[in-house]
Amino acid sequence: MNKKNTSSAYKVVADNRKARFNYEILDTLEAGVVLQGTEVKSLRSHHGNIAESYASFENGEFWLINSYIPEYVQGNRFNHDPRRLRKLLVSKHEMSRWANAVAREGMTIVPLKLYFNDRGRVKLEIALARGKKIHDKRETEKKRDWNREKARLMRERG
Repeated sequence: MNKKNTSSAYKVVADNRKARFNYEILDTLEAGVVLQGTEVKSLRSHHGNIAESYASFENGEFWLINSYIPEYVQGNRFNHDPRRLRKLLVSKHEMSRWANAVAREGMTIVPLKLYFNDRGRVKLEIALARGKKIHDKRETEKKRDWNREKARLMRERG
């Protein structure tokens, strides 16, 4: 697993806690994000969401899809589309390794954290992940209800 320098100097803009719950994280990587217009100003004021986003490998490049970075309020509101595709900057070696893992093993690339590093650059922590089996709540609810019913019947008898 690649470990990055996680110093306290960076400022987290958006955290995707849902991804850690829904996926088994196998490997993480720090990627740069190509931004345009007033997106940086919007992120500096802590506006942005990566909860429903994912990364995809197309035409030899990684793309961040469905991330939400709104327009900066004081800026030109026609600057950018809040949900546009954003290019991720990753080394060619890591890009090919992860693209092969996605193609061969059916892995998913999910964003975990969007933050400013100690140099003031926007970075995205992405993870190579495998989907977990979704927990079926109905089964646990049935067990809980049956245990309550069983306890009630035992109290009535005894």
